[in-house]
Amino acid sequence: MASEHNLTRALRELIHSQRTAALGTLDAQGEVFVSRVPFAIDSANGSLIIHVSGLAAHTGNLTRHPRASLLVAQSEAPGEPVHALARVSIDVTATACAPDSPEARACSAAYLARFPEAEPMTQLGDFRFMRLQPLGARQVAGFGAARSVDASTIAQALGAPA
Repeated sequence: MASEHNLTRALRELIHSQRTAALGTLDAQGEVFVSRVPFAIDSANGSLIIHVSGLAAHTGNLTRHPRASLLVAQSEAPGEPVHALARVSIDVTATACAPDSPEARACSAAYLARFPEAEPMTQLGDFRFMRLQPLGARQVAGFGAARSVDASTIAQALGAPA
């Protein structure tokens, strides 16, 4: 990918290096709710995958309001300035995968490739996979390096075929 933009390469490295993100959803009253979720990458579909319990507040929120935001951020390092941490806020639309569907199996494969230790959780009846389809994003690659990113650039950073 010699022609890949430096900021797109930085976006790819950030998303692939982090395994959890802050998920912002809206509750039934329209109030913002933020939770931390592990996420997997489905490179073939240019999307992100989460595995959620039907008992979790964010699951109900996503069912009612499928638009959400996922914040992926570089981890802090002791003694390093926090204002320059790389981060991206990705606007997404969430879709629940029907149990035992081909899509759920594809989501499960992507998720378990990243989190093999989660396999027993995939057997629990109240858990399901949700596909988060990126719509756009705001990337901060460091101090003074910020940009808006469209869905195709995010798909490129997730490793989706061009």
